[in-house]
Amino acid sequence: MEQNDISLIAGIPTLDIRTFLNGNDAEKAKFAADLGHAYETIGFAAIHGHGISDSLIEKLYTESAAFFSLPQETKRKYARPEANNQRGFVSMGIEHAKNSEAADLKEFWQVGQPHPPIEHNPAHFPTNDEVAERPEFQKTAVKAFEELENLGQAILRAIALHLKVDEAYFESWVSGGNSILRAIHYPPIVEEPSTAVRAGQHEDINLITLLVGASAAGLEVLRHDNEWIPITALPEHIVVNVGDMLQRLTNHRLKSTTHRVVNPPRSEWNKPRFSMPFFCHPQPEMRLDAMAHLVPEGSAPAEPPISAGEYLEQRLREIGLAK
Repeated sequence: MEQNDISLIAGIPTLDIRTFLNGNDAEKAKFAADLGHAYETIGFAAIHGHGISDSLIEKLYTESAAFFSLPQETKRKYARPEANNQRGFVSMGIEHAKNSEAADLKEFWQVGQPHPPIEHNPAHFPTNDEVAERPEFQKTAVKAFEELENLGQAILRAIALHLKVDEAYFESWVSGGNSILRAIHYPPIVEEPSTAVRAGQHEDINLITLLVGASAAGLEVLRHDNEWIPITALPEHIVVNVGDMLQRLTNHRLKSTTHRVVNPPRSEWNKPRFSMPFFCHPQPEMRLDAMAHLVPEGSAPAEPPISAGEYLEQRLREIGLAK
C-alpha cells in the first residue's frame, strides 16, 4: 500500500490518531486520506494513540464480567423491552442478524447517552440504569462512553475532511447523539452448537462503531473478494468501522462491511468471550440523505432519503430488539 504506507499489523489498516490530533495541516490531511482509503476499501481500520487508558478498559471488562456472573433472575430485573432494549440488560435469544431467524449466542448490557440534548424526546433517549449489585459497573461504563464519544468525534472530523466537507460537519449531530455502549458476553459453549457463529453476519446500523478490543478472537470481516478474514487487533488498538448510516450518507462511497463472530476451537469452548462496541449514532433528526456532491450528475442516490431516527427504528425491528 505504497500510497499511504499504512501498517497492517492488525489484519486491517492501522493508524496513529495522534498524527491527526496533534499534527500540522499536512499530517492531518494524510491521516484523513489514509482513513478514507481504508473506509472506501475494507470499511475497517485499527486506531492507536487514542489516549483511552488501559486501566479504564480493564475496569470495564472486570465490571462487565462481574455483572454477567450474576444470577439470571437478577440480571433480568434490568431488562428494558419498553425502551426497545436500548438500555439495560438484553438476554440470550433476543437479538438476531437481519434476515436471519437464528438468535445470536450472546447477552449484553446497553448504556445510552448520559448527556442528551436539553430538549429531547424521552422515547429516543431513555434513562440509564444503575446496577445495585455492582455500583461501579454503570459508573465505569458511563466514563468509557464519554471517552469513546470524544474519540468518535475526532474520527468523524477526519472523515469529514476526506469527504471534502467542513471538518465540523458531524459535530453538532453526534455531540449528545443517540449513541450506545454495549457490553457483550458470549457464554462458554456447553453443547454442540447448531451454528458455527456466535453472532451472525451483519452490518452495523450507526455512523461508526468503535470496538474496544475483545477478550478472545472470533471477529471476522467479509472482504470485497468474499473472503472472510480474522481481525486480530492488538490490546492498545480500537477497531473502528463504518456503519450503514454513514454508508447511506456517503452514497456508498464509504463501505459498511459485513462482519460476524465465529465460535472458537473446541478446545476453547469453556471460555467466555467479552466485547465492548461503542455504536456512534447522531441525534435522531439528522438526515441520512446522500450528500449531493457524492451523487454523480444524472444519477439517483443509491438509497432513498430517511432520518437517523426513522432508520434506527426500522433496523431495530429487523433485528428483534423492537416490536
